[in-house]
Amino acid sequence: MTTIRILIVDDHAVVRAGIRMLLESDPDMVIVGEGETGQDAINLAQQHHPDVILMDITMPVMDGIEATQYIKKQAESPAILTLTIHEGKDYFFHMLQAGASGYVPKRAAPQDLLQAIHIVASGNVYLDPAVAKDLVSDYLTRVQDGSEQDSYEVLTDRERQVLTLIAEDETNQSIANELDISVKTVERHRENIMRKLNLHTRTELVKYAIRKGLISLDDL
Repeated sequence: MTTIRILIVDDHAVVRAGIRMLLESDPDMVIVGEGETGQDAINLAQQHHPDVILMDITMPVMDGIEATQYIKKQAESPAILTLTIHEGKDYFFHMLQAGASGYVPKRAAPQDLLQAIHIVASGNVYLDPAVAKDLVSDYLTRVQDGSEQDSYEVLTDRERQVLTLIAEDETNQSIANELDISVKTVERHRENIMRKLNLHTRTELVKYAIRKGLISLDDL
C-alpha cells in the first residue's frame, strides 16, 4: 500500500506527541511535519505536500477553519481531517463548508483515528457517528422549514444512477462498464450533476448523497 504522508497541526505539543506515537505504530503512515497554527499548516503543506492534514480548529494566529479554506482553494490540495476537542454543530459545519473531508473528536478511540486517516487519504469522507447524526438532523430541519431546495428532482434517472456510483467511489471506467455507456458519457453526466446541484468537489457530492439517503456511511 502507498505510504500516507501526514502533517499534524495542533497548538498543544503534548497532543502532537501523542498523535505522533499513535501514527508511528501504523506502517502505512509517515509524518512529514508538525505545526501549531493555521499559518503553519499553510506553509508546511506547500513545503511537504502531505496526503492528509490532521487539523485542529482553535489555534493562535490563524484558526483551522481559515487555514482549511485557504488550502482547499489550491490545486491538488491534501485531504483535511479535523481532529478537535470541539463537538458543537457550528464548528462541525464550518469545517465541512471550508472543505474538510472528515471530523474526528479527540475523545475518539485510537483505531477510529487511524481508520479515518486511511479513509480520507483514499478520497472518501469520514464522519464520527455522532457528527453524522447531526448532519442528517440539520438536513431534515432545513427540509421541513423549506430552506433546503430539493435539487435532486432536477436530475434525470441516469444522472441519479451516476451520482450514487460516484459517491460510492466508483471510477468513471467502472461506472461506464456497469451502466453500459462510454466514459465520455459518464464524464458528461458528472459535469451536469455538479452543475445542477451546485457542487464543486467529490467530497461535497458524497455529503449530498449521504443527506439524500442515497448512500450510508457503511458504503464509504
